[in-house]
Amino acid sequence: QVQLVESGGGLVQAGGSLRLSCVASGRSFGNYAMGWFRQAPGKEREFVAAITWSATRYADSVKDRFTISRDNTKNTVALQMNSLKPEDTAVYYCAARLIGLSPLRVGSSDYPYWGQGTQVTVSS
Repeated sequence: QVQLVESGGGLVQAGGSLRLSCVASGRSFGNYAMGWFRQAPGKEREFVAAITWSATRYADSVKDRFTISRDNTKNTVALQMNSLKPEDTAVYYCAARLIGLSPLRVGSSDYPYWGQGTQVTVSS
């Protein structure tokens, strides 16, 4: 099992940047694909980005603005968010799943492990 704790959310103006971090506890962090999801009020949770050992995948809405990265020596995964827009406002969640045949999954049901979430608010 793995436990996840996010940090780094906050309030930022449109066009600004934030960096989210997720620390994983437990064993064999390198065996897990990591993902970021977000959920805005009244909307379903949606995929943002995912990473394996080196491969990454992004939602079209964040491509070229967000960058996911991981540090297996520190058991962390980060999401660098640039050029933020008001529509990026949401609770952001870190998620994990064991790396298998199709590790870069975009469905929230494919990830059994979740953090508690961190709020990101982008003002216009």
